Amino acid sequence: MELLSALSLGELALSFSRVPLFPVFDLSYFIVSILYLKYEPGAVELSRHHPMASWLCAMLHCFGSYILADLLLGEPVIDYFSNNSSILLASAVWYLIFFCPLDLFYKCVCFLPVKLVFVAMKEVVRVRKIAVGIHHAHHHYHHGWFIMIATGWVKGSGVTLMSNLEQLLRGVWKPETNEILHMSFPTKASLYGAILFTLQQTRWLPVSKASLIFIFTMFMVSCKVFLTATHSHSSPFDVLEAYVCPVLFGSASGGDHHHNNHGGSQGGSGPGSPHSPLPTKSKEELSESSRKKKTKKAD
Repeated sequence: MELLSALSLGELALSFSRVPLFPVFDLSYFIVSILYLKYEPGAVELSRHHPMASWLCAMLHCFGSYILADLLLGEPVIDYFSNNSSILLASAVWYLIFFCPLDLFYKCVCFLPVKLVFVAMKEVVRVRKIAVGIHHAHHHYHHGWFIMIATGWVKGSGVTLMSNLEQLLRGVWKPETNEILHMSFPTKASLYGAILFTLQQTRWLPVSKASLIFIFTMFMVSCKVFLTATHSHSSPFDVLEAYVCPVLFGSASGGDHHHNNHGGSQGGSGPGSPHSPLPTKSKEELSESSRKKKTKKAD
């Protein structure tokens, strides 16, 4: 707090936390969310043949975090759909992105400088949703740290956590693409942000909520804009996780190597041979056959 006061960021952070999200920031959130839907394979064909299913998928992309958070807290999952202004705004964005003549709206919002502005504004909404979700969960469960973290996490990345349900609406079933198995940067950042906001909400982190919202928003905007501009799918957390995860959870590659050696010894010719000669022989046979094929082609 003293550092923030010295840098005169206290009042700026407070003013920033009071900026209303509707309609400008929410509009940007809807545009980027439905853009990601259109990038999915078969999404355009689905909108032409099954527009109702396409609209439901768009609503999940826009409001999936609210639905999942209400489900966790035992509240009506359809409650947010009573917000007519947001539903109409998201529906208008969906229609323009998928059905605008000559794809003019889609081409405009996909223009990289314009898209980067929308991406930055979406991250503002994401961080605010995390903070509001944790405050909401704290109102119901004052000492439920894990409930607050889970609620803030799904508020920030609910649509990605519900990706398999959204795929089912499009007639696709890919359980191997579960977001829990392959976390993207927004999902990881939402989890870490939920932990920070929970610590702040429970007075373990000596920072005001407005300052934390401002700092974490700047971090999210900088990272997401850079990743979008460079078309990168990496994560700023990869370097840290590469050092921390092997220490805490062991090396995955080492476990696989041990498993492969164990399987090879079981299939070997004798108990004393650590490696079986069969794979070497098969490789020699393959190389010999490939050499013969090349010789025939040369002839």
